[in-house]
Amino acid sequence: KSKSRSGSDSKKEPAVSKNGSTENIPAQTFTFRELAAATKNFRPECLLGEGGFGHVYKGRLESTGQVVAVKQLDRNGLQGNREFLVEVLMLSLLHHPNLVNLIGYCADGDQRLLVYEFMPLGSLEDHLHDLPPDKEPLDWNTRMKIAAGAAKGLEYLHDK
Repeated sequence: KSKSRSGSDSKKEPAVSKNGSTENIPAQTFTFRELAAATKNFRPECLLGEGGFGHVYKGRLESTGQVVAVKQLDRNGLQGNREFLVEVLMLSLLHHPNLVNLIGYCADGDQRLLVYEFMPLGSLEDHLHDLPPDKEPLDWNTRMKIAAGAAKGLEYLHDK
């Protein structure tokens, strides 16, 4: 079983405020074993993408059944454990409609993983680049709405 930073069982639902917000809920801690099980041992068919910081896999948490995106960070470019945990704490306190929420993390041994909410419609890159021939590009109005939303998310981060 994973525990949140408060020591409560991860199977519990997060506390929700009167307005429906889950702000100020600490990130859950997960074991590497839990996240390996969620991603079928990081199988290639679960791979959603990769970038400069590592690989992202689709997974399902056994404890709750929640579908998540698990980012396995590249161990070569890792900061120290203290810096990683400070970053996790900061990310867990940031909530905005235009930002993907951090659910939890794993810091087992030298493994560093971040667990985010899964975005079923894919990434922005999926909708802007390398579209299949049968898919229409996003229209200008939609692109402007996306740009405005991204700007609002960046403004929120900048002001924090």
